[in-house]
Amino acid sequence: MKIIFAGTPQFAASALAALLEEHTVIAVLTQPDRPSGRGMQLTASPVKQLALQHGLTVLQPQTLKDEEVQRALAALDADVMVVAAYGLILPKIVLEIPRYGCLNIHASLLPRWRGAAPIQRAILAGDRETGITIMQMDVGLDTGDMLLRDACPIAETDNAQTLHDKLAAMGAQDILEGLRLLAAQRLMPVAQDNAAACYAAKLLKNEAHIDWRQDARQIARAVRAYNPFPVCQASLNGVVVKIWQAILCLDKQGKPGEVLEVDKRGITVACGDAALRLEVLQRPGG
Repeated sequence: MKIIFAGTPQFAASALAALLEEHTVIAVLTQPDRPSGRGMQLTASPVKQLALQHGLTVLQPQTLKDEEVQRALAALDADVMVVAAYGLILPKIVLEIPRYGCLNIHASLLPRWRGAAPIQRAILAGDRETGITIMQMDVGLDTGDMLLRDACPIAETDNAQTLHDKLAAMGAQDILEGLRLLAAQRLMPVAQDNAAACYAAKLLKNEAHIDWRQDARQIARAVRAYNPFPVCQASLNGVVVKIWQAILCLDKQGKPGEVLEVDKRGITVACGDAALRLEVLQRPGG
């Protein structure tokens, strides 16, 4: 199959690497280079870096509403477009360019957690399971028919990074299976139940500020969900620290924000109902 691939971060690069093993990728769409790092130098996305390593044609439009871009995509005569965390809206005219339309790799079990941050929202909500959905894209936000669903348990030790890595590996294999079924004309589209949908809003830095009056389980989930971004922050004895790892201490109580214990295992802090032991911290400038 001749494939156009559209994606930007590492999650998408994992899928592109798998596609390159079995298919012909005729072009890659990815976001324009962005300033990154302390020096804020323009940096290519993980997808662009991988594409260039394989000598692929890379397109980085600011928008897909541009008619010239649309004509360039149509001229590629692709069988299908595979989309994974691309970051740009695909207009209806673009969705209809490939022979079999556009397939999206989404990091949740749709219709739960449509939107930008499904991995983090699943952890925050205390979900015990998430997964990958391969869907046929339409003009809505993750509303298209489901073609394949693959479940993944969420471990109590998972943070957003570890769960991301599991789902990236799953998504890479699931899109290969989806394309095999497509080629064999064995895909069975299933409409989403819109009444069961919920949305995974984009992450904002200010949501990672901890209020010690919240219950300990909720704060522990936030620490996991916001690692590695935007990372939970809290005030301890007047000093704002970043919290990378914490575990529940359900047998301890105190005034919210009170430091109950300090030892080689970490710092135990009282929450609204119980306590958390902060195991990995980062001080300002550290």
